[in-house]
Amino acid sequence: MPALIFEKRNHVAYLTLNRPEVHNSLNPEMLVSLAAAWKEIDSDGAIRATIVTGAGKVAFSAGADLGRLIPLLTGARKPEDEWDSKLLADRKLGDIALLRGYDMDKPVISAVNGFCIAGGMEFVEATDLRVASENASFGLQEVKWAIIPAAGSLARLQRQIPYCKAMEILLTGNRIDAQEAWRLGLVNYVVPQEKLIAKADELAAKSRRTGRWRCGRSKRRCGDARAVPTRRPSKSRTKLRVK
Repeated sequence: MPALIFEKRNHVAYLTLNRPEVHNSLNPEMLVSLAAAWKEIDSDGAIRATIVTGAGKVAFSAGADLGRLIPLLTGARKPEDEWDSKLLADRKLGDIALLRGYDMDKPVISAVNGFCIAGGMEFVEATDLRVASENASFGLQEVKWAIIPAAGSLARLQRQIPYCKAMEILLTGNRIDAQEAWRLGLVNYVVPQEKLIAKADELAAKSRRTGRWRCGRSKRRCGDARAVPTRRPSKSRTKLRVK
């Protein structure tokens, strides 16, 4: 079975992280396939939105595959197949896969179907709209392993939820449940698991009706706004003179 299932229906792309036996952890095949999928979605004018979810009912993603991905990237494991070789030949594929530094004009909706930790949560932070099942939980547990989140959370999380709660998640490694994630504004909706994809489909349909150009323009402007320094002095302040 492929590590990523890529389907297209009714102008929506569906990406399913498909390694349920290892909690949909991210291996080289999944990262390379995700990068290729995003590029195809970006160039396909018929696709208006994307829904990302995990296979099974237990996990969205447990993050990086500590037995396959990390040893490969650190040099502790030699490449064994085409996926390993492709990722080593172009490490930017890993960033594209998790939408780090790769902006999509089309809405990306995550349907979080279970626990979502480490790189899995970082992936969700890169999406635009988020629906969580009632059994979902979120966490950045890297601090417990003496490492730091490397896929964008150090910048993203404190912009998406209150600063002190972001630091609690980053510094303790504790998980939060779906209701707490909704209370903090990390997710848009919490629904029973059997209604998860239907709710994501509903959001995709609504965004599709607004038009690709309008969605794309809104996303680009939001991206531009995030890049503006929060402490840039105003023009009026720079013109003040002491008399």
